[in-house]
Amino acid sequence: VERMFAVLCEHWGGKWPFWISPRQIMIIPVHAEWKEFCESVRSKLHDLGFYAEVDTSKATFQKKVRTAQVDQYNLQLVVGQKEVENNSVNIRTRENKVEGEMKVDD
Repeated sequence: VERMFAVLCEHWGGKWPFWISPRQIMIIPVHAEWKEFCESVRSKLHDLGFYAEVDTSKATFQKKVRTAQVDQYNLQLVVGQKEVENNSVNIRTRENKVEGEMKVDD
């Protein structure tokens, strides 16, 4: 088991695929007033079996995104006013590729 784990660590270089990643999703609110919406999204994802966290730090938005990338989260879900109004999230990958907006219920 230890050897296989070592092979996987070396093969993926710390960038674990989504299904095995210990850090799957980071939800990043653009402003503190959308924290409640972010927590509801986290709760829905958790109920579906995903590992999700909300960044409630007082860091700037750019710092939150950078921290999520450095921490190797597979996906970053960005929440701003537009997303709250549309009941959606804006999806980014750890490579900072913007995938676009998706409804929370989808």
